[in-house]
Amino acid sequence: MSQLFSPLTLRGVHFRHRVFVSPMCQYSATGGYPDSWHLVHLGSRAVGGAALVMFEATAVSPEGRISPGDLGLWDDAHIGAYRTIVDFIKAQGAVPGIQLAHAGRKGSMQTPWAGGHPLPPELAWTTVAPDNTAFAPGIPPPKPMDDNDLRTVRTAFTSAAQRAQEAGFEVLEIHMAHGYLLHQFLSPRSNHRKDSYGGDFAGRARFPLEITEMVRVAWPEHLPLFVRISATDWVDGGWDLDQSVQLARNLGDRGVDLIDCSSGGLLPDAPIPAGPGYQVPFAQTIRARTGIPTGAIGLITEPVQAEQIVATGQADAVFLARALLRDPYWPLRAAHTLRAELPWPVQYERAKFR
Repeated sequence: MSQLFSPLTLRGVHFRHRVFVSPMCQYSATGGYPDSWHLVHLGSRAVGGAALVMFEATAVSPEGRISPGDLGLWDDAHIGAYRTIVDFIKAQGAVPGIQLAHAGRKGSMQTPWAGGHPLPPELAWTTVAPDNTAFAPGIPPPKPMDDNDLRTVRTAFTSAAQRAQEAGFEVLEIHMAHGYLLHQFLSPRSNHRKDSYGGDFAGRARFPLEITEMVRVAWPEHLPLFVRISATDWVDGGWDLDQSVQLARNLGDRGVDLIDCSSGGLLPDAPIPAGPGYQVPFAQTIRARTGIPTGAIGLITEPVQAEQIVATGQADAVFLARALLRDPYWPLRAAHTLRAELPWPVQYERAKFR
């Protein structure tokens, strides 16, 4: 029996198997609203058999966007636009999830296909971060966050979580990875504060853990809460796996149900040794040392590879990104390869592998 296609239950949510859609920015929203692109993009992955369909990094405030094309959930008016897509995902037997994020110093940028440079002054906004260190040369420095900024962001995450529940989402993920705001607080390479939100591990982790506590209270008890982390910055003196293990324990104590294990993103010149499954050992180590379920991500492309990750206990689920962009029906194909039974939409039954 395939372990990849065995069910998984977290709190009150049942996943029909362990192939999850990773949150992947589309930079195609207007004013934070999802539209027909998101319906087709995400709906296709649900039709294709994914167990969890995770919406991309969704800004908790306008200033928390990476680009003007980011999704947002900072206004009650956004809720209805999400609900349409969420309902379609559920109708296909998949679980809808959403990742809440704040870009911090990596915000106010053009979309990648427009060059990925800082926005022109007439379109730009002031970014915030733990201190005034810019992400890279040529990018405006952020405003160091004061007590009011900290309070504003905490409230923004909490309010967005409540809106996500009203929109019908069943999984919530907090983005603490890829060099965005909460990762900026965690890493000693981007947090040079001298107050209680900087310094040692406890200080640097304080703000992300405060947000986790508040979100867990706002998010219904029967629904799971995930956190995506960058398990290492891939540089000396940065965030590393040992700190990630410690953070995972703290997150578990605060009601987090799964750690989604990615890496990098904090520094533009970090030497990342990318290769097939290169981040899987992070999920394996955190799972083994904390007992908390983990998700593996990173150049997982083939069914047998994904099966091996789950079957050997390296992770509880796999998050697929580019593999699902190339083939929205990857789960259906993988189930056939692994001789597992996965229902097809009745409209597609005539094409089912025999």
